[in-house]
Amino acid sequence: MTHILLVLTTVATRADADGLARSMVGQRLAACAHIETIDSVYRWDGAVQAEGEYRLLFKTDPSHHDDLIDTLRREHPYKLPALVTLRSHDVTPDYARWVNEQTR
Repeated sequence: MTHILLVLTTVATRADADGLARSMVGQRLAACAHIETIDSVYRWDGAVQAEGEYRLLFKTDPSHHDDLIDTLRREHPYKLPALVTLRSHDVTPDYARWVNEQTR
């Protein structure tokens, strides 16, 4: 079974989302990044918060996962960034090969 890894995070501004996306793809740590506008509800500092955020979805080869996470930790603007990794169940071989080629 062929797979890739999907890494999710969120940021507060479009500029931060664009910056992280371009940085990770530019460094070849991710083959691509998707940016979506979302509404987030969460507890922080003892109170329920609700804010608009931007969700980023990075697609990467498993061999680059650790470097991607380490770089996101360094470059992320949040004090406590959400960095969640999902393993794909199955990916077409041609697409997985493209992800691998883009992250060399």
